[in-house]
Amino acid sequence: MAKAIENTSEKIDEEKAGRILDTIYEKTLTGIPKVSRPVDDLADDYIQKSNSPEKAAKKLATAQIAKCGTSGFIAGLGGLITPPVAIPANLSSVLYVQMRMIAAIAKIGGYDPKTDQVQTMAYICLTGSAASNIVKDAGIKIGEKTLEAAIKKIPRAALTKINQKIGFRLITKFGEKGAINLGKMIPVAGGIIGGSFDAVSTAAIASNAIKVFIRHEDISQPSSSNDGAINL
Repeated sequence: MAKAIENTSEKIDEEKAGRILDTIYEKTLTGIPKVSRPVDDLADDYIQKSNSPEKAAKKLATAQIAKCGTSGFIAGLGGLITPPVAIPANLSSVLYVQMRMIAAIAKIGGYDPKTDQVQTMAYICLTGSAASNIVKDAGIKIGEKTLEAAIKKIPRAALTKINQKIGFRLITKFGEKGAINLGKMIPVAGGIIGGSFDAVSTAAIASNAIKVFIRHEDISQPSSSNDGAINL
């Protein structure tokens, strides 16, 4: 069983937290040899099997949730992901699974997950039903524009700071007993050691990605019901 991070906020600052997310995100793009393929290949599979981007995205999300809802899969990823700052293997594995799902949905929607803008959009989606607060806290003014249009106007250095703040907020909320307990901030139930994913929170993550990359909807406003879940 993983040990809890003690006084995480004193050990991991925003810069380190940003580097952790960036390293894991890079893994989602390239894949892990003999474990997972590059995200472009994953997305292409679902594009070919579906007659619309939204159907492809929903099928992908459903499959990823089902596949990753086991402790064996999560545990198997742990030793293969090595962030620049040590964090519990369970946490890095969960972040990998969720980022990969988001990046693949972005690809299905015609976006390039390798760009700085899409990377920041993916991090915002990762925060689940807290995404609306993240957008506001970061000072991203959406108005009548899409999140993509708003982020395109933000300098790269500012995007980096947003990424760092999101990473810090995610990582420093690691639970006291080795179980991820981030509430609405991370799509996992408290019993991650047992491998159980919180389906409602996971759906909120997928919902954000589909709204942003497929439907081009505004996620700066909180969802009215069901934590932003979608009917997968």
